[in-house]
Amino acid sequence: MEPKLRILVVDDERDILQLVTYNLKKDGYLVDEAMTGDDALRMVRERPYQLILLDLMLPGMSGMELCRIFKKDPATAAVPVIMLTARADEMDKIMGLETGADDYVTKPFSVRELMARVKSVLRRTEGGVTAEKVLRAGTLAVDLERHLVQSGGITIDLSPIEFRLLRFLMERKGRVFTRDRILDAVWKGEAFVEERTVDVHIRRLRAELEKAGIVEFIRTVRGVGYSFSDES
Repeated sequence: MEPKLRILVVDDERDILQLVTYNLKKDGYLVDEAMTGDDALRMVRERPYQLILLDLMLPGMSGMELCRIFKKDPATAAVPVIMLTARADEMDKIMGLETGADDYVTKPFSVRELMARVKSVLRRTEGGVTAEKVLRAGTLAVDLERHLVQSGGITIDLSPIEFRLLRFLMERKGRVFTRDRILDAVWKGEAFVEERTVDVHIRRLRAELEKAGIVEFIRTVRGVGYSFSDES
C-alpha cells in the first residue's frame, strides 16, 4: 500500500510511541514522532500533517495546551487531533473536546480500537460532495469549497467537526435531529463517540456564532435534539 497521509504521534512514553508508530506504518501511513510539546510545535511548523495523535500528559507543555495552540493557528486549525490519555474522567474528556480535539482515546487502548478511530477521523475530514457551494441563512454564509464561514464580513473560525455539524444542520433546515442521528451523520456512525459529544460541539458552535452576533438558527428541541431554522 502506497503511503499517502502523514501522521504526527506525540507521546512521552517510548513503548506507546513505538507501538502506535509501528501499527500506523503497517497500515501505510507516514509517521513522525515527538516526545515533547516543543518538538511537536517545531515539527508541525516544518511540514504538514493530516492527523495528530496527542498525549494529554506531556512533560512541560501539556497536550491540552498544545491542542489549543494548534487550533488557534490558521495553519494547523483544520488538522484533526486525537487525544491519548490515561485519564478517563468525563470532565477531562469534555475539556479535551472543548480545546478542539476531534476524538479521545483512553489508555490502555487496543490497537484495533485506535486504528478504527484513526480511520474514522480521517474519513470524516475528507468531506463530501454537494450541489450548493455556499449555504446561506440571514447574514450567515458557509462556503463549502473554501471551508469558510462568514457573517457580515466577519470570518468565524470553526473546527472541522463544528464546520461539518453546521453544514449538516443547514443543509436540512427545519428538520429536527436526535443526537444519535447527528452522531451517525457527522461522526459517520463512529461507535466510540458518545451522545454527550454532540452537546459539547453544539455549545462550542453556538459560542463561535455568537461572537459574530448570531444568536439564533441552531435550536434545541427539548426531549428530541437539535434543528437549524432561519424562520422568525
